[in-house]
Amino acid sequence: MSAELGTDRASHVCMSNTKFLTALIVPALCFGGYKLWSAAENSLAAFQSPTTAVAAVIALAAADHSAAPARGPQFRKPAPIITVAGGDEEALPPIGAGPQSILPPEPLTAPTVADVKAELANAQAITKAEIKFQNTDILSGTEQGIVQQTLVGNGRDRLIAKLCNNSPTPLRVGIPAGQVMESGRNLVIVARPAEAELMPAQSLDVRLVTVALYSANKIGESAYKPSYQTAPKLEGFLAWVAQHPELSAPALQTAVLALTENLPLNSLSKFAPTNGITSKLPTDAFRVETGDLIGALSALRESGTKLDTVALSLDPQLRIEAMIEPLSRQAAKHFYGITEDREWDFWKHELLNGDPGTRHYALFGIARFYPQVAVEMLPKWARETKTHPVYRMSAVQALAETQRPEALPILHGLATELGATTELGKAATQAAQYLDTRLSQNANARPAVAFRGKKSVGGF
Repeated sequence: MSAELGTDRASHVCMSNTKFLTALIVPALCFGGYKLWSAAENSLAAFQSPTTAVAAVIALAAADHSAAPARGPQFRKPAPIITVAGGDEEALPPIGAGPQSILPPEPLTAPTVADVKAELANAQAITKAEIKFQNTDILSGTEQGIVQQTLVGNGRDRLIAKLCNNSPTPLRVGIPAGQVMESGRNLVIVARPAEAELMPAQSLDVRLVTVALYSANKIGESAYKPSYQTAPKLEGFLAWVAQHPELSAPALQTAVLALTENLPLNSLSKFAPTNGITSKLPTDAFRVETGDLIGALSALRESGTKLDTVALSLDPQLRIEAMIEPLSRQAAKHFYGITEDREWDFWKHELLNGDPGTRHYALFGIARFYPQVAVEMLPKWARETKTHPVYRMSAVQALAETQRPEALPILHGLATELGATTELGKAATQAAQYLDTRLSQNANARPAVAFRGKKSVGGF
């Protein structure tokens, strides 16, 4: 009995000591935990939010705590151990620098049409660079049967070549400058080189720049074929043409006919000849503007052709016609070496000492480019009875070319003074009507760039 009392007493003392220790430890742990939490809050290395691993451990501990029966602290599962820095346990993942260090993503932009075309062109260039083409020309390729060609031209300045690769290998077909094409009696020559890259069984249309070798060519669509004929006279000129793409097609054609047939001015110009002699050759399809005539002569001279044997350059009418025409005037000044300060001397020389068939043309040039001088000078020429009738008539007509309002009453006065029934009087009346119409049109038209002003001149 006494033994049982001793055992109960011992148990009671032990339980009392346990409760006492619990009462001491629990407040100490709470206080220490609060201090640690407060220190972590104030530290620069504190966590902004729990990591995935920590959150998982906390959630697991909370789940175990809620699932455990409420039988006192001795039945609770011990919390898992987490080592923050150093130790044998599993290490936590590194802490990120925070959202402030993450750069915002760049907005996506759709490619433009130009970008797509550039990429396609680059891809095609790379692809072509990797392809090994076999080189040939249209004449050799046609003879060998590896190139099938269909040529259609108009007999003058245009020819379409449809080429087809009949070989099993890629071909680069060249069409050199100087290659002659024939269609019956029609002969044209390729003026500018061209080439086509063809894959096996591929077809391609190539537009060729051609010129007629002779003015007897019939103009119209017809089929052509490569010819073995050559044009030695044109070799040097065509080599120059290949380096000067600015030369117009009409000027190019005119230069070729000047070399192959040496045609005169009245066969190639659109203006009428002063001597009244028209060409008997059927060359109407090859007549060009005055500026193209000067362009052809300039090209021939720059290519090394000697113009002293070219009939086109020897006609005196071309020079003064080109100087009168506003569209060809600057080119003519450059070709004939007429500087700005010497232009008046040119007109004065042409009027007093020029070719007898074109001297009166100078009156029109003076009226167009020196209107103030013409208004004072031309009425005197029209009234002078000792002057040749051609010059008097040209003086009356040229007054209308001044485009000046003060010339209108002068023409009306000349019509009355010279007689309404005379040739000069009728010419003055017609010139006044023409000038009145032009002045009305100019008043209603939009402002345009005027001709460069001239200094006052004298000498007549």
